[in-house]
Amino acid sequence: FGPPGAWAERRAVDLADLAVVPEAVELGAAATLPGAGVSALQAVRRLGPVLGRRVLITGASGGLGRFAVQLAALAGAYVIAAVGSAQRGEGLRELGADEVVVGLDGVRAPVFGVLDNVGGPLLAEAFSLVEPGGSALSVGKASRRPTSIDFERERLAGGDRRLEPFVVRSPFGPDLDCLVGLLATGRLDPQIGWRGSWERAPEAVAALLGRRVRGKAVLDVKGQG
Repeated sequence: FGPPGAWAERRAVDLADLAVVPEAVELGAAATLPGAGVSALQAVRRLGPVLGRRVLITGASGGLGRFAVQLAALAGAYVIAAVGSAQRGEGLRELGADEVVVGLDGVRAPVFGVLDNVGGPLLAEAFSLVEPGGSALSVGKASRRPTSIDFERERLAGGDRRLEPFVVRSPFGPDLDCLVGLLATGRLDPQIGWRGSWERAPEAVAALLGRRVRGKAVLDVKGQG
């Protein structure tokens, strides 16, 4: 988060944004937590109490989506993971998803909350599935397409549903502490889909942009194995 430099060997950061990594947690796994992990944690928290409630996560096969599936399941939600293809949905049930659907046609009942990582028409479709009193959070825009929603129709329907833009907020230290603790106890899987030397950064970027990475890519700085 913040100024550039995430791929640098060293970077100055605010102490409030730091967490101690215990010996039980491998540094590569911990490196997946800032960004996607913290965003997923704050987004699930923003939905409110989800115990026993249906939560839809779109773009669930990405790095943030995979964290969101796990954290929502740990919070007691009934998790519906929406993906773009059956292949990209592999492994999501093992992370805690109760249902894995391709697109949203397979979502048969209203949901309490939506964490949308895709944007575009899919966000509008997901919002239409929110039950009265529920909410949808726009967390990402992987589609890079605009979203059109008829708010006059929503007003007349009187469903009292909320659509909110989501922005991660600092300080990040407490959330990183929470996530590191979940890693240490084996309750959270970092989902490293690609790992290699930081000298292979262009290869990692190409794999990410080509949607060939399930989860997170980790670059190892020389001298760290």
